[in-house]
Amino acid sequence: MPSFDIVSQVDRQEVKNALEQANKEIQNRYDFKGSDARIEQNASQASLELAVFADDEFKLGQVMDVLRARLAKRNVDARSLEPGAVEKISGDKVKRVVKVKIGIAQEKGKEIVRLLKDAKLKVTGSIQGDAVRVQGAKKDDLQAAIQLVRKSVADLPLQFINFRD
Repeated sequence: MPSFDIVSQVDRQEVKNALEQANKEIQNRYDFKGSDARIEQNASQASLELAVFADDEFKLGQVMDVLRARLAKRNVDARSLEPGAVEKISGDKVKRVVKVKIGIAQEKGKEIVRLLKDAKLKVTGSIQGDAVRVQGAKKDDLQAAIQLVRKSVADLPLQFINFRD
């Protein structure tokens, strides 16, 4: 039975490379001379977190813009970033934790499965951990499901992998 998986993945190596390029650009930029602006990576097996440091909220916004630009050049979708709240650390310095979303959350997976059921396509969706597997009798039905999900889910970068006959 033909099937494919809907996933939301980020290439960790590309994120690391973009992070290094952004830090290098921040060190070389004139408007950041003498400031404590930097980006650090807190990586674990399950999640990927970035800590963005700056002297004030304005410079924090500029550092975030540099980070987004470097990620875009490395083909990492900006929708995979989930910025946290701005925290004050010693003095005027601020910090923001940015989570990189990996995988499809359980609620979002249920929403995608419900979307496929409501569309009356001849496909079935099932949640497989942090991915959604879609099965159908015909390739055309699966391609219609891909188009429907692409059009309907805009807040999360999705990839369609493991297409099998």
